[in-house]
Amino acid sequence: MLSVLLVTFPFFALVLCGYLAARRGVLPQPAIPGLNAFVLYFALPCMLYRFGASTPIAQLLDPAVAGVYVLCALVMVAATVALTRRGRIGWNDAAFGALVAAFPNTGFMGVPLLVALLGAQAAGPAIVTIAVDMLVTSSLCIALSRMDGAGTHGVGVALRNAFKGMATNPMPWSIALGALASALHFKLPGPVDRTVAMLADAASPVALFTIGAVLARSQMNQHEQVPTREYVPVALAKLLVHPVLVWAAGTAAMAAGVPLTPFALTVLVLVAALPSASNVSLLAERFGANNGRVARIILVSTALAFLSFSGAVALLT
Repeated sequence: MLSVLLVTFPFFALVLCGYLAARRGVLPQPAIPGLNAFVLYFALPCMLYRFGASTPIAQLLDPAVAGVYVLCALVMVAATVALTRRGRIGWNDAAFGALVAAFPNTGFMGVPLLVALLGAQAAGPAIVTIAVDMLVTSSLCIALSRMDGAGTHGVGVALRNAFKGMATNPMPWSIALGALASALHFKLPGPVDRTVAMLADAASPVALFTIGAVLARSQMNQHEQVPTREYVPVALAKLLVHPVLVWAAGTAAMAAGVPLTPFALTVLVLVAALPSASNVSLLAERFGANNGRVARIILVSTALAFLSFSGAVALLT
C-alpha cells in the first residue's frame, strides 16, 4: 500500500495545490478558464495523440473492452436515475447526477496516473473508455436531462448541441488521429514530434492543478445549501459501486469466453475507481441543472479517491 501511495500521492497533491491556490486567491478565478483551455486544446490532445500513436491499433479498437465498459456505464446511469428520481429530484438533475456517477476523470487524471502505475500499455484501454464516455454516456444523459422540459428546445436540439460540442472537442480528434498514426505506422517529423512531446509532458501536472482550481471555484461560487443525502451517496457509488460493477461484469465476460485480458480488466476497474470527471460541472451549468449538487459530488469523490483509488490499486496489482 505504501508503494502505491508513493505513486498516487503526487497526483492528488497537485489537485490540492490547485484547490488551495484558488481558495486563497493566489490563482485568480479569471485565470482558471485559461488554464483549462491550455489543457483541453493543447496539452491533453498532444498527450492522447502520443499514447494513441504508440499503442497497437488492436488495443484501441478492442470490442471486448468497449462492450464491458459501456454496459456498466449504462447500468450506472439507469440505477442512479432510478434511485434519485424517487425523491424530489427532476429528470435534469437526476440525469447529470447519473453522468457524474458514471463518468470518471480519465482524461485529466486517469491516463497519466494509470500509465505511471501500470506502464504505457494501460493507455489503450483507458483511451477506449474516454471515447465511450464522450460519445455514449454523455449523449445519453443529456438526452435524459431534457425529459422533464427543463430546456426550452427539446431533446432534438439538446442532442444536436451535444454532438456539436463533441465535434469541436479536440480530445476525440486527437484519439482518432493517434489511432490512424498507429495503424499507418506514421511518425511525426522530428521538430514537430518534440513540440508535441513538450506539450504532452505538461498535460498531467497542469490538468491536475486545474482540477483543483475548478473544484475550488465551484465551491466558492455556490451558496445554495444542498443536503448531504443528495450528493454523498452518488459520490460513494462512483468510487465503490462503479468499480465493483466493472469487475463483476468483466469477470463474467471472461468466464463466458469474451476475449478480455486480465490486464485490460484491471485497467477498466481502476478507471471506474477514479473520481468523477470535473467537466461534468460545466455541462450541468450549460443545461441548467443543479450545479451545486454536481460540484459537491465531484469534490467529495476527488477527496475520497486518494484513499479509495489507492486501495483499489493495492488490491488489484
